[in-house]
Amino acid sequence: MNKPEADNAPATVSGNIVDVIQGTVYPGTLKIRGGRIADIRRGEGKGDVFIIPGLIDSHVHVESSMLVPSEFARLAVRHGTVATVSDPHEIANVLGTRGIDFMIENGRQTVFKFFFGVSSCVPATAFETAGAEIWLKEMEELFGRDEIKYLGEMMDFPGVLHDDPIVLSKLALAKRYERMVDGHAPGLRGEQLRKYIGAGITTDHETVEYEEGREKIENGMKLQIREGSAARNFDSLVGLLDEYPDSCMFCSDDKHPDDLVSGHINDLVKRALQRGIDRMKVLRAASLNPIRHYGLEVGLLRKGDPADFAVIDNFRDFTVLQTWINGRLVADGGKTLLPRIPAERINNFRTGTKIPADFGVKKSGGRIHVIEAVDGQLITRRLLESPCEQDGHVVAEVSRDILKLAVVNRYRTTPPPAVGFIRSFGLKRGAIAASEAHDSHNIIAVGTTDEEICNAVNLVIGHKGGIAAVDGAVKKILPLPVAGLMSDGDGFEVARNYSEIDRFAKGLGSTMRAPFMTLSFMALLVIPEIKLSDRGLFDGLKFDFMPLFEE
Repeated sequence: MNKPEADNAPATVSGNIVDVIQGTVYPGTLKIRGGRIADIRRGEGKGDVFIIPGLIDSHVHVESSMLVPSEFARLAVRHGTVATVSDPHEIANVLGTRGIDFMIENGRQTVFKFFFGVSSCVPATAFETAGAEIWLKEMEELFGRDEIKYLGEMMDFPGVLHDDPIVLSKLALAKRYERMVDGHAPGLRGEQLRKYIGAGITTDHETVEYEEGREKIENGMKLQIREGSAARNFDSLVGLLDEYPDSCMFCSDDKHPDDLVSGHINDLVKRALQRGIDRMKVLRAASLNPIRHYGLEVGLLRKGDPADFAVIDNFRDFTVLQTWINGRLVADGGKTLLPRIPAERINNFRTGTKIPADFGVKKSGGRIHVIEAVDGQLITRRLLESPCEQDGHVVAEVSRDILKLAVVNRYRTTPPPAVGFIRSFGLKRGAIAASEAHDSHNIIAVGTTDEEICNAVNLVIGHKGGIAAVDGAVKKILPLPVAGLMSDGDGFEVARNYSEIDRFAKGLGSTMRAPFMTLSFMALLVIPEIKLSDRGLFDGLKFDFMPLFEE
């Protein structure tokens, strides 16, 4: 393998070239000039490595990595990733179009290929407080930009099913601009699913069960097999790739920095290969299928294509040796070659510090509705439990693993926190909190006492964003000064700091694989059954508020 002397300088790369379109592998040498494959010399060069199309994450919220796009790229290229289909939904809910502009501009400063969408649901629902709004006028302006490739996930599936005129106008706008529409259809089946797909929605990444995935594919959807830091559906769904190889793609959706250091789409490719799925089917899901579906300007190892590819050792170990984007060597021997890019600290954070009494819950009924978190999933279950009472107030009961959950409006100073109760986090002491709380990204916290919850929340407020964990006098925080979602620091250092605070949270007793990621989804109202917004407890099945106490 030869290296270019400078960016876009002529180069040659030899090995076994994998043609995922024709389904063939042949020895050859790529001649790279001007960022493209100028020629392919079949039969030339050594065949001791394999050259594959660059890997693509077909649905990801870059913000959830806690890294700005250019820093996300520095980590991802080490794993053979050359592009992402990125919904900037998280920062859009904080800063509106200004946030989307930030993502595009920061991403543009690196050779990595970010393909952004117009966020379709800002705010995500009418039952929470977001930091911004994006309506049809702003959406139309965004569709006029070359960087915008699709309409982001249509999370308001009730709006689609009930013919909400605003939702239908958004779908019509995407159709007018000939953009694909991403879906968000957790558990949707039967006639409701068919109506949702009939509205022009083309993908789904929220599928959990095999038969659900099969039904969606057979009704015309592309299935995005998700394996992120919180939601892990690969094992349940990967068999569909063998059955429907042209209808599946891989995605992470949400990937925390420590996981991104360890691996990305390459891990899903390797696991699928280990299951005995044909390598062409697997590589098409990781490259060809998203390129064709979204119309991405990413190369597929053809003459004249952008020189976007990865070099691997073999299909057993699937070790990424090199990654190339637009003819530029961006990762070599497990090391990133992309430079760091300075990032502006844009933000939207207005709330003031809290006191423990703000998190008190007066007893005003019998049993309480409790959220049961499910490790590795975004869905929750609704429980009815007898409350633990002290001095007329309902408090956490550590012995039964019923902890207090709170959401604090970060965009306004006056609203009191919304408080509920949750099971399965397993904390024995202390509290954790974060300003990464899908989708509106208010502050969310879970803890064992009002005092600990208040301390964790105030730590986040004091830094205008971050993830925090407290245990008495011991207080730890990873600041996220960019929109309260992302760090502007070195990605590898952020990953190390995240791992440290994650270990600390687990040391408090949490049994969750990713406690902060799971916590961030406890305010995600569009995923059933029960969640908590800054305005109160929410029934995700009836799609309306519900009382804390049983009626």
